[in-house]
Amino acid sequence: MPVQETDVLVVGGGLGGVAAALAAARLGRRVVLTEESPWLGGQLTSQAVPPDEHPWIEQHGATRSYRRLRELIRDYYRRAYDLSADARTAPLLNPGGGAVSAVCHEPRVGVAAVAELLAPYRADAQLTVLEQHEPVSAWTQGDRVHAVTLRSRVSGGEVTVSAPYILDATELGDLLELAGVEHVTGAESRDETGELHAPDGPADPLDQQSFTWCFAMDHHPGRDFTIDRPADYALWRDYRPSCWPGPLLSWQDVHPRTLAPRERPLFAHVDSPRGHRADDWWNYRRIFSAAHHAPGRYASDITLVNWPQADYMAGPLTGVDEETRQRHLEASRRQSLSFLYWMQTEAPRPDGGTGYPGLRPRGDVLGTTDGLALRPYIRESRRIRAEFTVLEQHVGVEARAKAGLPAGSEIFADAVGVGSYRIDLHPSTGGADGPGPYIDIADYPFQIPLGALIPQRVENLLPANKNIGTTHITNGCYRLHPVEWNIGEAAGALAAHCLNTGGTPRAVLGSPARLEAFQRELTGVLGFQLGWSDRIRRAEQ
Repeated sequence: MPVQETDVLVVGGGLGGVAAALAAARLGRRVVLTEESPWLGGQLTSQAVPPDEHPWIEQHGATRSYRRLRELIRDYYRRAYDLSADARTAPLLNPGGGAVSAVCHEPRVGVAAVAELLAPYRADAQLTVLEQHEPVSAWTQGDRVHAVTLRSRVSGGEVTVSAPYILDATELGDLLELAGVEHVTGAESRDETGELHAPDGPADPLDQQSFTWCFAMDHHPGRDFTIDRPADYALWRDYRPSCWPGPLLSWQDVHPRTLAPRERPLFAHVDSPRGHRADDWWNYRRIFSAAHHAPGRYASDITLVNWPQADYMAGPLTGVDEETRQRHLEASRRQSLSFLYWMQTEAPRPDGGTGYPGLRPRGDVLGTTDGLALRPYIRESRRIRAEFTVLEQHVGVEARAKAGLPAGSEIFADAVGVGSYRIDLHPSTGGADGPGPYIDIADYPFQIPLGALIPQRVENLLPANKNIGTTHITNGCYRLHPVEWNIGEAAGALAAHCLNTGGTPRAVLGSPARLEAFQRELTGVLGFQLGWSDRIRRAEQ
């Protein structure tokens, strides 16, 4: 079996993995980056989800490289597309015009932007990328992980990569299990964490956020692109989760904050300005806007379906055997295809008719032939048992008030970045009575503490995705695009810093002088933001 040696091995090529590889390479280290799909970029690309971001993202609250990623996406459209004059000169161009983000875009454009960021380091093989490789085993000895074996999803061949530092940037925290790193899955109990919104009773490892197999589509009235009826369509058409007001396949959903039922049409025929929630599904996560181009050049927008009707609540992906995991993955694909078929054939229209057969699946913009994304959108991962765990009491508005703590998020002296997003948990896969409801509660803009990136025992494996020391509750605000990028970039920088200085991650955490030196490198060399202004830190989200 071939064996490669490198300085830093990053397993998982999502946003965290890309950022980790980029940081380690910029600090002079050799890096091997692996990814199970054909595309780097994770949430942004292979999972197809436009970036969920906080309202200050254009000026504050992201690393320099994340800002560069966003600008590369905008610049791609300015260079490659014949944009209208207004769109071309817009300093904050939103390519898709979707309401959920200021940079809604086609996933394949995200792939191009990621490739441009990494290109200088691939030119001389300082960075090696192994696409379509998944981890199958890890070699550990004592408190160290020495190597990981990866299998090609194309040839079936295997390669082993050894490195002084190994980063788990997989979407589900796969290395934590393979390497025997202490970790937790699902929901902790209130007795364990003291969190206001944690469940009573024992912890439930299978109570995990739903995941979604997203898809893209455009619309051509008068034409028929109806897909074949999925084999289990009747099952999904009649599916009524216990936390839902009616059939899941409908135009109805629930308000995530009040849990009140609400109805939303497919089309409202008006654009929704940035900063306002779309009042229709089409504009909500639109990734391509025909209005940005010459009239008549494009017949349709393209929208990305990451809507609650496609949230898979019937079972989790971690804490189950491989056969069950594969069954859930395949079922989630069929659920999404059933939703598309329902929209094409049975969905009620305002004119009293049913179905929109002109909805055309656009797998070509996602790298597939069936309209679905390359990989499912993952909201919750295995999480390390860390030196420090972020709790709801550190960031939640109501939780801090009830605990008698001051307004604003907890200030962490060991901060390695910042983020902001509401504590947003989609309906979960746990509970004796079926899927659990939304948990969507206000929090404050927060910091990322270094202690949440340090495992309690293992010395050289670092989390670089959604697998840091958070809880089921706080994962809900630490899991979004800019935070994942910041986590990965901090982990890659930490590995390189330790190799360059002869220290260890635990020593950096435990020594004020070492921590200060590392934080200076983050802010000075890599352009990190380690804290919020007091005004923003106290702003309720």
